[in-house]
Amino acid sequence: MIRAALAAAGLLAAVAAQAGALPRGCDPHREVTAAQQDRLLRFTATVRQALAESGSPAALIARSGTDLSRFGLRYSHAAVALADGLDTPWAVRQLYYACAEGQPRLFDQGLAGFISGSDDVDVGFVSLLLLPPEAAAALAATALDKPVALGLLNARYSANAYPFSTQYQNCNQWVAELLAAASAGPRTREDAQAWLQREGYAPEPVHVSGWLLVAGHFMPWLHFDDQPREQLRASIVQTSLPDSLEAFALRRWPTARRIEFCHGPQGVVQREGGAPLAAGCVPQDGDRITALN
Repeated sequence: MIRAALAAAGLLAAVAAQAGALPRGCDPHREVTAAQQDRLLRFTATVRQALAESGSPAALIARSGTDLSRFGLRYSHAAVALADGLDTPWAVRQLYYACAEGQPRLFDQGLAGFISGSDDVDVGFVSLLLLPPEAAAALAATALDKPVALGLLNARYSANAYPFSTQYQNCNQWVAELLAAASAGPRTREDAQAWLQREGYAPEPVHVSGWLLVAGHFMPWLHFDDQPREQLRASIVQTSLPDSLEAFALRRWPTARRIEFCHGPQGVVQREGGAPLAAGCVPQDGDRITALN
């Protein structure tokens, strides 16, 4: 399974808070037991069933990855799930950073592989945003239009890419610009970013430490020269994250449905709308629970 890359230990969590699919190291090997694999596959089946029952041709999907709780963040990586048009129903189209090549690529992945791309195989979260029919149809058509999707892919990747610069791009920014192309038809990154700004897209700034700014000189996927100088002086970095994408989409399409899932010790927990699911995948009153044992 191909996943986007990042560095080790302490630096990892800080960088991950500002980027996309950011696991430990470059395509690291993780030991997964047969029981854990079975639980992940059954969790995937629950998410796939909700997608199929929605009748939508596409959905914005996000997964948890590295533990970002210290930054108040749960989700690190967003993509587009498509009912048809890829190798399997409800496969996912996304941007990933190819470590060995040092290049971002457009990558199609089965839903199970996407959902399994989390550092914690025992507790994981997935969020779906189902847009109104017209918007969902436009998103599906645009995501499946290879020239458009590739045309919005930047040649230079930065985990903390500034959302209103074409110098770099991270995985979530590609989704944001694809959403712009689906909504207004822009065919260039400049046009997409201009539309996003006009429509009020404003990712929440993330506070970073000074040592992380220094680390940017040594990491090939971490850059700061696209960020506004005044923000850097205040140790603030602004970049696209799944939460920002969802908040923007919900403002634009208030009737969109948000469904959140998690798998944990008590099975699969599912909630539509309302507050985010509890940490640790602990079910609350009103949640739908499906046993995995």
